Amino acid sequence: MSLEKIYILGIESSCDDTAAAVICNGKVLSNVVANQKIHEEYGGVVPELASRAHQQNIVPVVHQAIAKAGITKHDLHAVAFTRGPGLMGSLLVGTSFAKSFAYGLGIPLIDVNHMQAHILAHYIDEEGFDKPTFPFLAMTISGGHTQIVKVNHYFDMEVIGETIDDAVGGAYDKSGKVLGVGYPAGPEIDKRAQQGNPKAFQFTKPKVDGLNFSFSGLKTAILYFVQRETKKNPDFVKENLNDICASIQYTIIGILIDKLKIASKQTGINHIAIGGGVSANSGIRQALKDGEQKFGWKTYIPKFEYTTDNAAMIAIVGYLKYLEDDFTSQDVMASARLKI
Repeated sequence: MSLEKIYILGIESSCDDTAAAVICNGKVLSNVVANQKIHEEYGGVVPELASRAHQQNIVPVVHQAIAKAGITKHDLHAVAFTRGPGLMGSLLVGTSFAKSFAYGLGIPLIDVNHMQAHILAHYIDEEGFDKPTFPFLAMTISGGHTQIVKVNHYFDMEVIGETIDDAVGGAYDKSGKVLGVGYPAGPEIDKRAQQGNPKAFQFTKPKVDGLNFSFSGLKTAILYFVQRETKKNPDFVKENLNDICASIQYTIIGILIDKLKIASKQTGINHIAIGGGVSANSGIRQALKDGEQKFGWKTYIPKFEYTTDNAAMIAIVGYLKYLEDDFTSQDVMASARLKI
């Protein structure tokens, strides 16, 4: 492509955040996210409520993203959108809007895999942040996914390890529910963990072959531990909350780093990147940085705003696909279980 400036609109609606962003030649001009607070009272995302909120939010969010970028819709070269994976009702809102918006403007449509976007967010042009060199290992950690991916090139990725049951974000949220810290629990557990003793209480790490993960047993162990200790002392959680959070976080980080060490050894790759909502966790970020000294890794940690669900990561994938003329048709359908 010989165009001097390529403007890509990215639309993200895979779960409970409605987001839109504009990227020009890899640089973010705007990145707008509308959060849905309604789910907090339910302790988790309610799919029907999420899709309704997306319908209310998507037009103003896209309008704001284009305005903040300082362009008009007629300057756009393509519309990129999250095709999946995610909640079907939520995905349908973003997919339908993107298709009609691109059709109305007569510009190409680009479908994006949400999990690939978490990885390729590292290729956004951001001062002070290095871009991973190929090949590298990416750990995608979120409320719905825990994967280790071997990344050979932008769109040549292979999942070499994944959870066999619950995702790491789910382990945080379920633990938070047991402890009564609210939803989403990850940020609160992370905050309290920084004030607690990570070795105050011991939780057994699940034994899973190869590079796969399991968090179901850990969640159950935490539940039984809290129930047992609360029987002895009704104020146990209140009196030990910071130490419990620190111990849970220490165990979860240990599980993740142990698997990364094995993956790095098996593949001979020491370039490690993280992505996904849980990669905003300060403990995980620090453990990865420590890995540079301990294991000789070169680590890549994305800018905080590109970790949780956002549209800038969708737009950067759209830009990379645009350069390869990799467009999709108006017949494209959302896919709740789209694989990398």
